[in-house]
Amino acid sequence: MNTTDSGRVRVLGVRHHGPGSARAVRAELEEFAPGAVLVEGPADADPLLSFVGGLEPPVALLAHATGARGGPARSAFWPFASFSPEWQALLYAHENGCDVRFCDLPAAVSLASPRGARGGRPSDPLAGLAAAAGYDDPERWWDDAVEHRGRERSGGAAASPFAAIAEAMAEVRARTAPGAPPRHEARREAHMRRVLRSALRAGHARIAVVCGAWHVPALLERPKAAEDAALLRGLPRTGVRTTWIPWSHGRLGAASGYGAGVRAPGWYHHLFTAPDRPVERWLSEAARLLRAEGEQVSPAHVIEGVRLCEALASLRGRPLPGLEEAAEAVASVLCEGAAAKAERVRSGMETAERMGGVPPSVPKVPLQRDLEAQQRRVRLPPRAEPREVDLDLREDTGRARSALLHRLRMLDVEWGVPVADPVRVLGSFHERWSLAWRPEMEAAVVEASVWGEDVASAADARTRERARHADLTELTSLAERCLKAGLGDALESVLGRASARAAHASDTAVLMESLPPLTRAARYGDVRGTGSGSLRQVAALLVDRVCAGIGPAVSGLSEEAAEGMCASLEAVHRAAVLLGGASEQAWWETLQRISARAGVPGLVAGRVHRLLRDADRLSDARLRRRLDRAVSRGSDPQRAAAWIAGFLGGEGLLLVHDEGLLNLVDDWLCGLDGASFVAVLPLLRRTFGGFAAGERRGIARRVAEAPVSEAPNGSETDMERAAAAMATVTLLLTGEGSR
Repeated sequence: MNTTDSGRVRVLGVRHHGPGSARAVRAELEEFAPGAVLVEGPADADPLLSFVGGLEPPVALLAHATGARGGPARSAFWPFASFSPEWQALLYAHENGCDVRFCDLPAAVSLASPRGARGGRPSDPLAGLAAAAGYDDPERWWDDAVEHRGRERSGGAAASPFAAIAEAMAEVRARTAPGAPPRHEARREAHMRRVLRSALRAGHARIAVVCGAWHVPALLERPKAAEDAALLRGLPRTGVRTTWIPWSHGRLGAASGYGAGVRAPGWYHHLFTAPDRPVERWLSEAARLLRAEGEQVSPAHVIEGVRLCEALASLRGRPLPGLEEAAEAVASVLCEGAAAKAERVRSGMETAERMGGVPPSVPKVPLQRDLEAQQRRVRLPPRAEPREVDLDLREDTGRARSALLHRLRMLDVEWGVPVADPVRVLGSFHERWSLAWRPEMEAAVVEASVWGEDVASAADARTRERARHADLTELTSLAERCLKAGLGDALESVLGRASARAAHASDTAVLMESLPPLTRAARYGDVRGTGSGSLRQVAALLVDRVCAGIGPAVSGLSEEAAEGMCASLEAVHRAAVLLGGASEQAWWETLQRISARAGVPGLVAGRVHRLLRDADRLSDARLRRRLDRAVSRGSDPQRAAAWIAGFLGGEGLLLVHDEGLLNLVDDWLCGLDGASFVAVLPLLRRTFGGFAAGERRGIARRVAEAPVSEAPNGSETDMERAAAAMATVTLLLTGEGSR
């Protein structure tokens, strides 16, 4: 730095989102009283700095690359919490009327190149300093050296750490990154120096620069302006939009994948906001949470916990107790060693989830404003905390909320995720949703704005684009989603494409997979009061195509393929029954043909016979004749076992209540020779293992009451030798052992 400028400029190297750094920055600014404050952040977001006074942290700058529909979506975030040093610098500038600017590379430059091409630092700049101080954890070293500053009970002012940080970082850069830094980093630092020169030319008497500690040496030892200009010349740019969006503590955490994240945002927020005695206040809050759950936690527990924190910090050579000591005190003293209770307290307090706020005056794309208006209209405000809502589709509000959530999913904004209802599995008047608004969804909404200015038109346009490239299965699934989202015009377009694809489709498996979503959509149409005639027409066309081509499709299948075909058959069966009328009748006739067809795998044949029997379309006498033929001595034992497995389909009640069927299966089993029994045993074990315990006990009782069958080949049964085996079988079937 030039000697002329050395008294005018102070470069404050910080750790992003560090309460000690934030406190030190605020104190340094108060003492230095700069006329201009430069903060690490995208330079093209300067117009947004006028909104700082109305923001409620945590918030983030969002920069989104504008582009054509269907192009790659690129966005970047710059989060700020109340304990972020950069935020405190912005707040100081706002409160004191300083000239404030961002000094990092514009987002238009950063987003113009692929993320992987931007490069990075050669190593963790803190690791070397931590190792030199005898620490194996850089985070813990920084906490002890910087973040715990100002927590001393003496109340004396702590010395400024920034000169020491600058000296240490110069040494780290010299040792870990000899030579020129990575090109992207060099360009960032060149741009920071350019903005600093501009502030100096503006005539400010004192200028403060707040940036990551790594960059401090590059700003103190400034090269010639021409060298920086050469680095920045000809950089690619892209169009961008920038705005402020709400952020959350959860997204500041390192566990979220955020590169500059901290392990415990709740702890850092507490350190920054607690007026005094942070450990005592932390343990008192933990005790309050435990008492709210009905736990007996007294003030004596808190006192002993504080003493343990101080003892642990002393033993470990730490200046003051930190998060690790506080967590151990909560677990061992307040929770008395109960790991589950300690984990509940830890997860709640260390994150302390909260979402920031942004005033309505902040620039937003029309789609964002329309979404906010609809959220107010249906009384469904976005919240960071996960919650479940139950929507009644017979009510106007329930239908409106459902349509909004489904339309957002069409736009890849996963605010709500449908939850299966264990009580109303087959009901269609209710929907259960799990809702959690994450900050990055703001970016998703901005990205979706290329499709329209309101949620409905954007979802419609996005759906039509998806339909252009979708196959038949995807189209029928898309039709179901259109109906739930209330996108009538898009639904007609999707159905038109689905009908055209179905007319030319030759793969029966694809047709079978495509049918169920359409029939479900037809049912939802009745519930939601929308027309379902077009849906039923396309579904009926698919049923006709399936009925025409299913014969060859069920022949000559492998065991694995037969299992998949059984699942497809059941899905088509439910769909055809829901459609009713001519489609249902055609399906029953198709099942009758399959049941009499040769070459059908045993698993599929058994399942078809079960469907016919359950609907009273196959008499018991005819069923027994077919089962007798399937399990006769001349048939393949493997196919016979598969036939039974397909017929029973995971339910043993038939064998409990149908004595003739039970005797038929029992006679077949008793008639197998040793080799055949061993061959079919795995499949039979899998079949019977799928029965409920009560069903297995019922089958065991029926078998025990039945007369003993004669041994095969005329040999006599040695009951004494068989006793041990019978006891084991009884134990497996009933869990009660022999009596």
